[in-house]
Amino acid sequence: MAKHALITGITGQDGAYLAKFLLGKGYSVHGLMARRGTDTLWRLRELAVLDQIDIIDADLIDLSSLIRVLEKTQAEEVYNLAAQSFVATSWNQPLLTAEVTGVGALRMLEAVRIVNPHARFYQASTSEMFGKIREPIQDENTLFHPRSPYGVSKLFAHWSTINYRESFNLHASCGILFNHESPLRGIEFVTRKVTDAVARISLGRQKELRLGNIDAQRDWGFAGDYVEAMWSMLQQPEPDDYVVATGTTTSVRVMCECAFAHVGLNYMDYLVIDPYFQRPAEVDTLCGNPAKARARLGWECKTSLEDLIHMMVDADLPRVKRE
Repeated sequence: MAKHALITGITGQDGAYLAKFLLGKGYSVHGLMARRGTDTLWRLRELAVLDQIDIIDADLIDLSSLIRVLEKTQAEEVYNLAAQSFVATSWNQPLLTAEVTGVGALRMLEAVRIVNPHARFYQASTSEMFGKIREPIQDENTLFHPRSPYGVSKLFAHWSTINYRESFNLHASCGILFNHESPLRGIEFVTRKVTDAVARISLGRQKELRLGNIDAQRDWGFAGDYVEAMWSMLQQPEPDDYVVATGTTTSVRVMCECAFAHVGLNYMDYLVIDPYFQRPAEVDTLCGNPAKARARLGWECKTSLEDLIHMMVDADLPRVKRE
């Protein structure tokens, strides 16, 4: 019989790629979706998996709905990916971010504990929890110092997961994922903002690209690779926490150069530094050490940053043309 998996945040980038991955392994996939207005199913359509997924109305701010979903699906694996995940928005909506991203994860853990404490649970943690870094490369033992309401909320969810693992013996693991991107990334995130702008500028639809701190450095990988690590964590005999990263850091400036060069343009001719996009507290550099994930999960990122950015530009070009 097929295993049942429940994915919160299934309409997001990671949720869509994870759904496709699990379907390929013969899972019965159920997706939790909060009804909040705009069409959020486009990623599942783009991956051609929407008609294979059971979409269920529920919300991380409503414990009763989470209990009902777990009872209905009998999920053996629960992947909690849902969050208010845009760092900039977390400054404008800090309470909402805390409620959904932080306390929402705790509600999901509590629902699992009540309905099926034998289910395996994955929590989507983030490198933003490291924030003001204490050491140049971050691993599972690096101290946390989040620098945004989003990072603080994710840290609450991270420690809640560890607490439930230790207190109730749940098979609950955290993936501390560093930045991971794809053609399915939201337009508000810097990589997709850049690749979309490159497509528009190359097609004569836009004249400039406005960014904030282009010297910020990140460890960028491909989301399609990273969801494999999520699944691998829940296949281990014992739960644990893992950094998932490439181990290589690149500046926003270099990423822009790569994207513009792919269409034969010089980024310096179009880039405008705009103070509006500066964060109140910046995270300057993040670089993860994936040695534990490599050793225990046999996982490594397969896609280079150059190939990833080219993939994203190549996906945005026809999108812009269709407009």
